[in-house]
Amino acid sequence: MKIEYLVKMANEIDAFFSAEAAPQERAAAVADHLRRFWDPRMRAQIVAHQAAGGSGLHEHVRQAVALLAKEAKPK
Repeated sequence: MKIEYLVKMANEIDAFFSAEAAPQERAAAVADHLRRFWDPRMRAQIVAHQAAGGSGLHEHVRQAVALLAKEAKPK
């Protein structure tokens, strides 16, 4: 999938949660949504995009993707 589309979708999810979640819970809410509804390949793409600079990602999306990246690392 084109990364531009994933960035747009992730930022839209963040915009939704700006009204639904408290600011300190927003990144966790976005991460939970991505975890529950995005295909693992989509999550891997957004994590790789952030690792390459994360152009276009809003701040709470960056935080959410960082949470997903931590989970994806082997223990």
